[in-house]
Amino acid sequence: MAFGDNTARALTAVPEPVYRVAPHNIEAEQALLGAVLVNNEAFYRVSDFLEPHHFHEPIHQRIFEITAGLIRAGKVATPVTLKTFLPTDVDLGGLTLSQYLARLAAEATSVINAQDYGRTIYDLAIRRSLIHIGEDLVNIAYDAPVDMPPRQQIEEAERQLYAVAELGRYDGGFQRFADALYTAVDMAANAFKRDGHLSGVATGLDDLDKMMGGLQRSDLIIVAGRPGMGKTALATNIAFNIAKAWRGEEGPDGNLKTVDGGIVGFFSLEMSAEQLATRIIAEQADIASYKIRRGDITEAEFMRLSDAARLMQSVPLYIDETGGITISQLTARARRLQRQKGLDMLVIDYIQLLSGSGKKDAGRVQEVTEITTGLKALAKELNVPIIALSQLSRQVESRDDKRPQLSDLRESGSIEQDADVVMFVFREEYYHKNKQPREGTEEHIKWMTEMDQLHGKAEVIIGKQRHGPTGTVQVQFEAEVTRFGNLAREDYLPERMGD
Repeated sequence: MAFGDNTARALTAVPEPVYRVAPHNIEAEQALLGAVLVNNEAFYRVSDFLEPHHFHEPIHQRIFEITAGLIRAGKVATPVTLKTFLPTDVDLGGLTLSQYLARLAAEATSVINAQDYGRTIYDLAIRRSLIHIGEDLVNIAYDAPVDMPPRQQIEEAERQLYAVAELGRYDGGFQRFADALYTAVDMAANAFKRDGHLSGVATGLDDLDKMMGGLQRSDLIIVAGRPGMGKTALATNIAFNIAKAWRGEEGPDGNLKTVDGGIVGFFSLEMSAEQLATRIIAEQADIASYKIRRGDITEAEFMRLSDAARLMQSVPLYIDETGGITISQLTARARRLQRQKGLDMLVIDYIQLLSGSGKKDAGRVQEVTEITTGLKALAKELNVPIIALSQLSRQVESRDDKRPQLSDLRESGSIEQDADVVMFVFREEYYHKNKQPREGTEEHIKWMTEMDQLHGKAEVIIGKQRHGPTGTVQVQFEAEVTRFGNLAREDYLPERMGD
């Protein structure tokens, strides 16, 4: 068989490409525009979700844009007032623009149908956006730039998809006060039924829960402290307590709904997942973590370790140990976790290890502002409490009273402003230990007495709480196993209500 014949046969075997037109509905666009031109009140039925770019036909985009501008300026939008702002030399299937506008108005349907037509146009625009994202995904995957690894492409596609998902909804806007009131009463009823009578997620530290009502959904909670105070240990303890208490039940839609505790995501930007797991297992098995790392444990301790590990396997705690990620990457991963596994609380250890969008002219203060604003928006969007750890400036060390204050937060302006709750971890024992006088002196005996009083105690100072009191909570701290717990007595007094 000749080479030319093979080529011809191969070419004839290739099916002709099928060209598909992007989804649109010109009739719906015409019907909506006509309804608005006849009765401008129809515009307010769609104005909170429909934009000019949602129209498929370019002339319809322009008509809607000018109509919206006139109505919002308090003027009347009719075929007569509109034609002043539109080109006159447009040929619309044999009709001039004036004739086309008159036809739209003449064939208009009832204003009652305006919202339905608007939703049809909107949904088709969302479908076209999905097609564009899919096309970009395929094209970039084929011809990926050198500086764009696949992981970055996935994150960009996720970002675009989530943006479309958030746009593809008609809800929002004003709601009746009665509906908000019902939600508030429902929250109070659930708190009354729940163990501990908390409106939020229980931390496992009773005195802290009493002061805060648990961790509230959509709150950004900053936990700050100087190195050695135990802020990571506190966040780890709370995260594990919540995950350990998780209990779910199947809802009417077949999905699991959290009844108690919660599914927890933990961004460990400083420690590895193995180091974090060692801390948690040390706390649960009551064995010092340094002994576990060295293998310096007895057979009985090893059995406790094994039992604790077995119990921990079913705990819904998910750890991301990637260091140096941006706030946008963290946001994408948190959304993905909620979509795939569920999410009831998020922990970030710690803010200063996150980076912003990477704008070269942005200073560190501006970058931290972007991060804290992003975290607060994420807490609201996912409707979960976010605990974000933060360092404190060194000015704490220069004071006689080392108890931290809001002004000690690094880049404090944005952190303090965006946070719903700011709490500080403080252990006076840590500082007092370094003041040891010479043995055998009267000062040493006094120092020993004070050390006994301070041993195993820590303070969680609530410096800001948007919806509750500020004050100090006394807790127990076991340094060897990095465990915070409840003291045998309640020893705090709320100072004042937050603003």
